[in-house]
Amino acid sequence: MKPKKLPMSLQTKIIGSNIVNTIFIIFIFLVISLVIEYKQLERQMGNQALQLARTLASMPSVISAFDDKDPSITLQPLMNKIRKETGAEFIVVGNTNGIRYAHPDDKKLGLSMVGGDNSPALKGEFYVSKAKGSLGMSIRGKGPIIDQQGKIVGIISVGYLISDLQEDAFQRGKEIGLISLIVVLIGILASYLLARNIRRTTLGLEPHEMTSLYLERNAILYSIKEGIISVDKEGFVTMINQSAKELLNIKEEIVNHKIESILPNTGVYRVLESGKPDRDHEIILRNKHMIINRTPIFEKGEVIGVVSTFRDKTEINKMIETLSEVQKYSEDLRAQTHEFSNKLYVISGLLQLGKYDEAIEMIQAESALHENQNKIIFDQIFDTKIQALLLGKLGKASEKKIRFVIDENSSMGPLPKHISYSYVISIIGNLIDNAFEAVEGNPAGEVTFFAIDVGEDLIIEVYDNGPGISAEQTEKIFETGYSTKGEENRGFGLAIVKQSVEKLAGTIEVQSNPGKGTVLAVYLPKKMAS
Repeated sequence: MKPKKLPMSLQTKIIGSNIVNTIFIIFIFLVISLVIEYKQLERQMGNQALQLARTLASMPSVISAFDDKDPSITLQPLMNKIRKETGAEFIVVGNTNGIRYAHPDDKKLGLSMVGGDNSPALKGEFYVSKAKGSLGMSIRGKGPIIDQQGKIVGIISVGYLISDLQEDAFQRGKEIGLISLIVVLIGILASYLLARNIRRTTLGLEPHEMTSLYLERNAILYSIKEGIISVDKEGFVTMINQSAKELLNIKEEIVNHKIESILPNTGVYRVLESGKPDRDHEIILRNKHMIINRTPIFEKGEVIGVVSTFRDKTEINKMIETLSEVQKYSEDLRAQTHEFSNKLYVISGLLQLGKYDEAIEMIQAESALHENQNKIIFDQIFDTKIQALLLGKLGKASEKKIRFVIDENSSMGPLPKHISYSYVISIIGNLIDNAFEAVEGNPAGEVTFFAIDVGEDLIIEVYDNGPGISAEQTEKIFETGYSTKGEENRGFGLAIVKQSVEKLAGTIEVQSNPGKGTVLAVYLPKKMAS
């Protein structure tokens, strides 16, 4: 199997890309510079040649030489001297017919001027031309030689060879090329330093690794049920996950906004200043009880931000209540097991004593009792969790010597989907436990459970023949911490019942007569309100 081909590293991409870009830009710059330099040199040489031609054409010695029998005797040495002093490639003087009187090559004196560009000069113009002469292609400054009477008596041509111009341009190009090479080397060094800085900033991660981390981060943030908000060291929100938006009912975009403008009491600034995490702190965010954790983000020992995670305390309470109910089931089942063990010991003792009729009578009595109760539980109540709860309560009642009766008219099917079984179990369990407490210690204590789901509501009733409660107490029994017995660490069961009923959009009623007992009835709608 071939190993996985790793993509090119970010450092290599940056250096390679910058080198290619730098070389390309330098090449374009070099070409443009050479063209501009060549044009400037050409224009400069043309202007220099034209200026020198104007000057020479106006010299008295040049003009007067045309009155001589042989102008070459005066003009040839004079032009050669001036040519050497000015650096011109050639200075040619000829008459109006183009016959040379001065030329760098003595052998070409008396011959016709070459190039075919004398016409404007014969018309009295000074100009710059480019033509091929006897010495090669050249740039020329040309003009007429006019005598004292204003008559054109000759033509003067001052020139520089194109080959010399090209050589000068090439030399300038070498200088620019050397500078460009230095720029390329500096660009390579800068690319390397930039790549190192980026690699350090990205913690050595390559682009494909950062992409993978980003996608994984988004997937994790979306899947986490807890709300997460992170802020930078200045308190601006840098990230918020979907769960946080749903928990806090945030509709607007809050990234890059100050955290206090959305959540004024999150306390992140305290963590930013101290650098110490804040664990399991209970606060109210947007009218919801939240359990929040704040953890500082460090970089090189400096706090650069804070991540806050929070969860709805209501859900935590719900989980605690569910675990509490499970614990109660376990305790109730242990009580039932203990009670049956005691009865089995009694039956075993009766058999050992030969009291067979009494043992059979006890077995039949217990069998009839449990057969009747079990028939109601298993044939008329079809939710297994409610069945388990009632079986546990039967055992607990037996242990406490309380008569617990499940009304034979009870009937309950599986709970509708929108009614959470944890809430229903919490309601039934706490109502029965509250009734047990009301009759505990009373030899004739009796508790009756009734449930029916015929119609639009699920109705749950628990009756006890305890001492009952007064009208004044009726208004307080659902308050957290209130107990009719006035004891501490009590008064939570009915408060939990009320909260659960309200969450299911139901109602609860109390009917009680002091000395005659109490009935607590709960009505839960079987359909969700539209």
